[in-house]
Amino acid sequence: MLKLTLLGTGAAGGVPLYGCECSACDRARRQPAFERKPSSAMIEWGRGSSKERLLIDAGLMDLHSRFPAGTYNGFLLTHFHVDHVQGFFHLRWGNPPLIPVWCPDDPSGCADLLKHPGCLQYKPILRHGELFTVNGLRIVPLRMHHSRITFGFIFEFANKRYAYLTDTNGLPASSMDILLSQEQLHAVVLDCSYVTAEDDANHGGLATANEIYKKLQPKEMIATHIGHELDAWFMKHGTPDWLEVGREGMEIR
Repeated sequence: MLKLTLLGTGAAGGVPLYGCECSACDRARRQPAFERKPSSAMIEWGRGSSKERLLIDAGLMDLHSRFPAGTYNGFLLTHFHVDHVQGFFHLRWGNPPLIPVWCPDDPSGCADLLKHPGCLQYKPILRHGELFTVNGLRIVPLRMHHSRITFGFIFEFANKRYAYLTDTNGLPASSMDILLSQEQLHAVVLDCSYVTAEDDANHGGLATANEIYKKLQPKEMIATHIGHELDAWFMKHGTPDWLEVGREGMEIR
């Protein structure tokens, strides 16, 4: 069994965006199912009754209550921007056994998280293209196009392969080469923040996502890190037939 669950699918400002009255933000205020929180996910794997779990990023502010101590193996951190680590600021002062955080080797970290880790055990071992395993789950970090060192991940277990690629505008050639060298991916979760992304070097748009889809030809292509303007565009124009719109709680099996 390999399952990827989207916990948050929003861009940094989330949906509804503070002070915005667009159609997507208005809908999200009236219907909580359309809210978008900071982009994050959970990967679960195992055989029979044995189940393992890693949380991907820590932007959710209720991690300490949603995931009791001992119910997961640790965190995979894409990068140290605030919207991906803000949940750590409260969580770290707990007193469970040390919680592993596999992360980029970024000495700047975020604020004082590295200086005062509390119950978090940072493991800055992620290297582009270098496979490592966590209790049988095969993980390959891939460099992303972003303003600070950022990794996406390929996950493989029991002949299933997923890629989680957020906070990037397009993909570096070396990352694309690794993805193309794999057998067909069952699912790709990709940063698609905007309708068009010409003015943002950090996050992608629909045209770039479509180019990546055409090259990789995954069985499923799922958008995440979605901004309110793209949500409003989907409301008006519908979803392209090659793309699924990520939602909080969506499960990819």
